[in-house]
Amino acid sequence: MRLALEEAKAAAARDEVPIGALLVHGESGEVVARAGNRTIEMSDPSAHAELLVIREQCARLGVQRLPEYDLYVTLEPCTMCVAAISFARIRRLIIGAPDEKGGGVLHGAKFYEQPTCHHRPEVIGPLLEQECGDILREFFKTKR
Repeated sequence: MRLALEEAKAAAARDEVPIGALLVHGESGEVVARAGNRTIEMSDPSAHAELLVIREQCARLGVQRLPEYDLYVTLEPCTMCVAAISFARIRRLIIGAPDEKGGGVLHGAKFYEQPTCHHRPEVIGPLLEQECGDILREFFKTKR
């Protein structure tokens, strides 16, 4: 999660919402992709950190599913990302801070609890909740 926090800090430095994600091979522990949000830079509302790491590894391997990988993300993913995580068949989702306003796992749509959800990753967290939440609070404090 500390590496994901580094990505969140880099996103903040680019004036992006500071959310970071890592994709890690579940057995070896190798970090295979890391990213922070790039929605502004890429002019793409779907360029969330979670989707960027999933896209990168899927493209690298030429596959659409990543069942042997774990995803670390500093903030509870939104419903868009939660659906993509399910479709990619990610093995485990490790969440830094919960997101009562926009989260789609523990809050909001609770996507993985829906009967239409075909794959439910193991969900772990919060992990380093205070640090993951602080970076977001500080970022938005400067915006207000």
